[in-house]
Formats: sequence, structure tokens, C-alpha cells
Amino acid sequence: MKILGTGGAGFIGSAVVREIINNTNDNVINIDKLTYAGNLESLTSVDNSDRYTFEKVDICDRAKLDRVFKEHQPDVVMHLAAESHVDRSITGPATFIETNIIGTYTLLESAREYWNTLDSEKKNTFRFHHISTDEVYGDLVHPDEAPDDIELPMFLETTSYAPSSPYSSSKAASDHLVRAWLRTYGLPTIVTNCSNNYGPYHFPEKLIPLVILNAIAGKELPIYGNGDQIRDWLYVEDHARALYKVLTKGKVGETYNIGGHNEKKNIEVVKEICKILDNLLPKATKYEDQITFVSDRPGHDRRYAIDSSKIQKELGWTPNETFESGLAKTVEWYLNNQTWCKNVKDGSYQGERLGL
Repeated sequence: MKILGTGGAGFIGSAVVREIINNTNDNVINIDKLTYAGNLESLTSVDNSDRYTFEKVDICDRAKLDRVFKEHQPDVVMHLAAESHVDRSITGPATFIETNIIGTYTLLESAREYWNTLDSEKKNTFRFHHISTDEVYGDLVHPDEAPDDIELPMFLETTSYAPSSPYSSSKAASDHLVRAWLRTYGLPTIVTNCSNNYGPYHFPEKLIPLVILNAIAGKELPIYGNGDQIRDWLYVEDHARALYKVLTKGKVGETYNIGGHNEKKNIEVVKEICKILDNLLPKATKYEDQITFVSDRPGHDRRYAIDSSKIQKELGWTPNETFESGLAKTVEWYLNNQTWCKNVKDGSYQGERLGL
């Protein structure tokens, strides 16, 4: 199978590319604009494979997309390219509208035109897999606000959308576009919505890598509000396996929620990182002493939680990592890959690979 993946130099995208090249016989055409969060150094383990091809392409560029479809003739599409940092969406929403909405629309139209040229057999097996987020659902009741005798709700595939930020709103819009292209044009689409990912190769602005790197640098560990926001944490390599399972076994028109079964408060996550570092890289004082609380961000959702029973029952996927095992692997990876952290922040490896 020949898979066209967008955003394959990003955090989740690179994990998907590595999963496919290392554990299947399929081919990957990775298209990525290479913004600040996309880095080819995350793909050095596979970039010499004859089953891997990279194309520097912006998904908003219709002419280049058409050329890629025509030249590479993919069997399926995995759409991961997106602007994804909530804080950045608050200070600069325009980029999120452009990439997540206009980019998805442009990719859908290019894919639809290509799909219409295929023979009946390839047309029937073609898939457009759109990867999204649980943030489109808004937030859930927090344990602090709920009576003790009720079972706390979780996000289902049928949960109504109620996005809170420019980021989640742009992703919600892209989800709706994908479903509309199935309903209106018959393009065979599938949507997945995942919980918070963590793991190796995560850009250092996100909570877990930011805390790890700030901690070892002796900097403050900033936590929004009082740190009681709850997220369901999913190890990125478990997510990559789930996405491939959906691509190959999922049903057209279906939505699959993917979660890690790990509801944790942000303060709990940060303190657990500090404990791991106290053991792996001890110093005179405790890393927890570096924690500082900062003003909460606007519209901050208090709780996310994924019910992933559908993908477990229908496709047989379950996460391999517990939060404890995945977090330990993540902290160790960052301690052992300081060069990657430096390069991804200053773009030095990127320029070298692109001949800049």
C-alpha cells in the first residue's frame, strides 16, 4: 500500500511514519511544510528507506498537491498536518484558520479530483483518514464540581461539538468538512479524535517536554492556574498503532475515539516528572521546588476524558503503555537526546537537510 501522509515531520506524524516504515511493508510519501514544529531529524531512522519519500509541500498549495497525487498515485491519505498549540492559537489565530480549515479543504479537493480518476477497484479501497483531537468536544464536568454518587462522563464518538479555543474550533471545522465531503461527494473518509499525546520527539513548547527541559536547565516549571486541569494522556507510539489500525481496518464514515485511559491533573503530571528526574538525575534540591503557578489561559478547558471502547471492541486496539511506563520512557529519551532538542528549536538540522 502507498500512503500519502501530511504533517509527517511533526510529532504524531513522524511517529506514524516510523511505525509504518519499521513495522509494515507499506510505502509512505510524507508531505510537510516544515513549520517550526516539524523537523526532519525526527525521521533520521527511516529516511534512507526505499519505501519512504519526502516532499516539502504546503497543504494550502493546490497545484503542488495535485502534482503529488498525480506523481505518486497513493492508495490512501492520512491527514495529520495541523497547527496544534492552543496558546499560539489565542495570540495568532489566523495561521490556524489557514492551515487547519483552508488546508484541509484544499487537500480534500485535491484528493477528490484524484479519487475520481481511479478505476473502480482502487476507488473502492481508497481512504481519506483525517486525524483530529478530543478538544473539539469542549470540556467535561470536573470531579471537583460533580456529586460523589455520579459516574463522570467521557467523550463518545457521538458527543456534540463545543470547542473552546481558536485551535479546537479550527479542528472542529476541519472535521465537519471531511464528513461533508463523504456525504456530498462520496469521498471515502474516516475521522479519529485523540486525547493528549506525549512521548519522544515532542516539540519543547508542550507541557511534558517543556517541564522536562526546564527542570534539567534549572528553570521554573510553569503551571496554569492551580494545575487541576485533567487530561487523558496517550503515548504517541500507541496512537500511531491505533491510526494504522483505523486506516487498514476501520469503516468508511465512522469516527473512532483514541485515548490512553490515563486521566491525570496537570500538577500530578509535573510532580511525577520531577520524581523521575530526582531518581535519574539527582541534584541538591528537589525538582518539585522549581514549580511555579501562573495565570490561567483564557477559556482553559478543565477536563478531557476519552471513551475508546469502540476502537477496542471493533478493531482490537488497546494501548501498550501505562502512563507510568510511557512517562519514564519519555523522560529518559529527552535526557539522552539533548542534541535533537537543540536542533529542533534552532532549526539547524532542518537547514542542513534542505541545503539551506
